[in-house]
Amino acid sequence: MHYQSLINGVLNDGVLKLDVVNPATEQVFATAARADEALLNEAVAAAKNAFPAWSRTSADDRRAKVLALGQAIEQNADEFARLLTMEQGKPITLARQEVAWAAGMFKFFASMSVSDVVLKESSRGRVIQQHKPLGVVAAIAAWNYPLHILSMKLAPALMVGNTVVAKPAPTTPLSALLFAKLAAQIVPPGVINVIVDNNDLGEVLTNHPDVAKVAFTGSTATGKKVMSSAASSLKRITLELGGNDAAIVLDDADPKVVAPKIFRLAFTNSGQICLAIKRLYVPSSLYDAICDELVKEAEKTVIGDGLDDKTTLGPVQNRQQFERVKALLADAKANGRVIAGGDVGEGKGYFIPASLVRDISDSARLVREEQFGPVLPILRYDDLDDAVRRANDSEFGLGGSVWTANPARGFEVAARLEVGTAWVNNHIDVRADVPFGGAKQSGVGVELGQDGLEEYTQATVIYATA
Repeated sequence: MHYQSLINGVLNDGVLKLDVVNPATEQVFATAARADEALLNEAVAAAKNAFPAWSRTSADDRRAKVLALGQAIEQNADEFARLLTMEQGKPITLARQEVAWAAGMFKFFASMSVSDVVLKESSRGRVIQQHKPLGVVAAIAAWNYPLHILSMKLAPALMVGNTVVAKPAPTTPLSALLFAKLAAQIVPPGVINVIVDNNDLGEVLTNHPDVAKVAFTGSTATGKKVMSSAASSLKRITLELGGNDAAIVLDDADPKVVAPKIFRLAFTNSGQICLAIKRLYVPSSLYDAICDELVKEAEKTVIGDGLDDKTTLGPVQNRQQFERVKALLADAKANGRVIAGGDVGEGKGYFIPASLVRDISDSARLVREEQFGPVLPILRYDDLDDAVRRANDSEFGLGGSVWTANPARGFEVAARLEVGTAWVNNHIDVRADVPFGGAKQSGVGVELGQDGLEEYTQATVIYATA
C-alpha cells in the first residue's frame, strides 16, 4: 500500500517512493511518498500562506479543529494501532496505548489557552503581556513513538495559531501520513503539511528562512545539528533529546516490590524510550536479591511480532539501531556478566532478548552511552553519596528515579539528581498538564503543560500609558 504526503491540503505522491520495513519480518510492507527539496519548499510556502488566516481565527474555532483531530484519531484507532505495530514493532497493546495518548494530547491542548496578562496597573497606565503565534513550525518526530510525539508538537502549535510542516522519521512515516489524510478533511489547506524524507531534508527544513520554530525529538547528536542549523536565523527551538536515566534503589526497598516495576520501566517498547531506566544502581546489601528478581521478570517476557497478542517484547525498530545495541551488548559481555538474555538469534527480525548485565564497570559503553534497547546494566554501590555522584556523572540529564520504602527520604535523594524530571517509586510518568524537558545535553525548552503551550508563542509586552 502507498501512503501520500500532505501539502497545501492536497495529498501528494511525492517524487520518489520510500520503502517501509516491518522490523519483525524485515520485509517491505508499504511505501511512502518521499519529498525532495522543491516539495519541502512548497510545504513551507503553503504553511506560510495559511498562517495569517489561521492565526486570526478565533481561539474557539481553532479549539474545535484541534479537538476534531483528536476525535479522528480515536475513530480510526484500530487502523492506527496496527500500522504503528507494523512500522515500529511495538506490541499491539502498546500501540493502542500510543494511539490513545495521541488522541488525548489533542483533547488536552484543545482545553488550553493563552490570555493577556496585566503585569502592572496604576494611574500611569497598564503593562500587558500577550502571547502571539510564531508562524511556521517545523515538527520533527522520532521513530520510537511516532504518532504520540507528533501529537505533542502539533496540538499546542495549532492551538495557539501556528501552522505546521511535520516530518516523521523515515523508518516510521506511515502513522503520520495516515494522520495527514484525516487532517486534510479537518483543517484549512496549508495549516498542516506532512512530508517524508530519507534523512536528507532535515537541514533544509531547520535552516529554512520561513520556518519560525523547530520542535525536534531525537538523538542528542542530531539535536546539536538542528540547533546549529536553526541558529542561522535565531529560530525558536524546542529540543527533546537523548537520556541515560539512572534509577537508584535505596537500602530500605523491598526487591520483590520494586524489581517488577523497574523492569517494566526499563524494557517497555524494548527499552526504546528516551525516559526509560537505562542504568540501575543497587546497594550491595540488596544487589543479589534485585538481580535475582529482575532475572525472573526477564524470563517472563515473550519476544516476537507485535501483532501477536502474546508478545510483550517486540523487535528493535531498525537495522542501524539493532546493530548498535548488539555492539553495546558485546562490549558489556567483556565488561560485566550477563545474567539474562544476551544471545541474539540468527532469524529474521531485529529481535534482541531482554538482557541484564551485572558486575559491570562504570566505564563500559553500556553505562556511559544511551543504549535505547532492551539491555540494562545493574551497578553496585556501597555509599549513597557515591551512587548519586555516579548517577549524575553523565552528559545527559533527562530523567531519574529513586526507589524506597520511605518516600520522604526518596524525595531528598531525587532532589539531588541533575535531571529535568525526577520520580520517587516511579519513572516515565509524564502527564499532559505537567511541563517536561531535559537538563544538560538532554534538551532545550519544555513540552507539555502551560509552559509547553507558551513555547509556541512570542511573548510581547505592551506599555499602555494613561
